[in-house]
Amino acid sequence: MAWNWKKWKKGVGEMSFLEHLEELRWHIIRSILAIVILMVIAFLFKNFIFDTIILAPKEPVFITNRLLCALGHIVNTDLLCLNTHPFNLISIKMAGQLTTHIAVSMVAGLILAFPYILWEFWRFLQPALHSNEQKQTRGAVLTASLLFFAGVLFGYFLLSPLSIHFLTRYEVSSDVTNQINIRSYIGTLSSICLATGLIFELPIITFFLTKIGLVTPKFMKKYRKHSIVVIVVLSAIITPPDVFSQILVCFPLIFLYEISINISKRVLKKKEKEHADFMKDNNTENTSK
Repeated sequence: MAWNWKKWKKGVGEMSFLEHLEELRWHIIRSILAIVILMVIAFLFKNFIFDTIILAPKEPVFITNRLLCALGHIVNTDLLCLNTHPFNLISIKMAGQLTTHIAVSMVAGLILAFPYILWEFWRFLQPALHSNEQKQTRGAVLTASLLFFAGVLFGYFLLSPLSIHFLTRYEVSSDVTNQINIRSYIGTLSSICLATGLIFELPIITFFLTKIGLVTPKFMKKYRKHSIVVIVVLSAIITPPDVFSQILVCFPLIFLYEISINISKRVLKKKEKEHADFMKDNNTENTSK
């Protein structure tokens, strides 16, 4: 489709509703194609994806486990030595390992394609913005991508080892033996990483909500205490039920919330300045007439 970007930019005429849908369809198709390509690449690198990335946090030699254990030796406690007893994962279905391989490849493709997906949807939305709005939101895709990957890495390197240690060591009775299914293990790992990746998008979400007038710094300050309660609840949902993990998640989320308040302040000040300049120009124009 020779699309209507030039038509829009030159002001020849706005796109119809059906043309918008057609354009959106092509953006979605290209995003899905990027996910599929990266999924195939992840599928081919099976050993690296599973042995080096997915299964690493359960091993004592994983960097987080080693660093925490070293810290434990310094403060003279063994409580910080995580995952010191490696365990085997099981697959209870004949095609279990194959379907797990495909599912993991899909998740990997989605995570790797996230910046491109954002960029595609940004290209769709960009023509609807004024030139000054386009300047203000320049770099939004890069910032959102960096925040997402920062959240994924936070979940992978900090929360995952703690979750694995707690959930695999917890027992209701010594007569019950834990035999962890690989799908259960990967589901826990991926949900933690994706959840923290999305939660780390809070500053970007705040930016756009302030732009459209749904959020103000005053509103965020007023409900700061309520937000902390929500953060604690979210932390409890995405982490195992131990206090240390929840605190570990709460601190960066509270920090992101405070950053979001400052971002909202800056956006609101800019909007007020633009409105004042607009009114001043209108008054000057009316006076000259």
